[in-house]
Amino acid sequence: MDRDLAEHSADILKAVAHPIRLQIIELLKKEEMCVGDIVHELGEKQAITSQQLNIMKNKGILACRREGAKVFYRIENKNVIKVLACVYDHCKAETRSKK
Repeated sequence: MDRDLAEHSADILKAVAHPIRLQIIELLKKEEMCVGDIVHELGEKQAITSQQLNIMKNKGILACRREGAKVFYRIENKNVIKVLACVYDHCKAETRSKK
């Protein structure tokens, strides 16, 4: 793997490596959602949620569209879902082995 690919891959992983961001991705796997609905589902402040959404949008993980005053987000890079599924499987297996 060349250095540029390694750095870009690390940037993408960093962009999802936060509990709120992981929760947002889980919400958006089901459907596109507006910021207000995401805020409601997470129970977080809008400023914090918007900051997390922007981090992932800037890395190409999410995309958004405006409809009037509302901004809707969706997952743009579906490969992130696949990567996270592997991480979740690892964490679940690790938890079961510790019991």
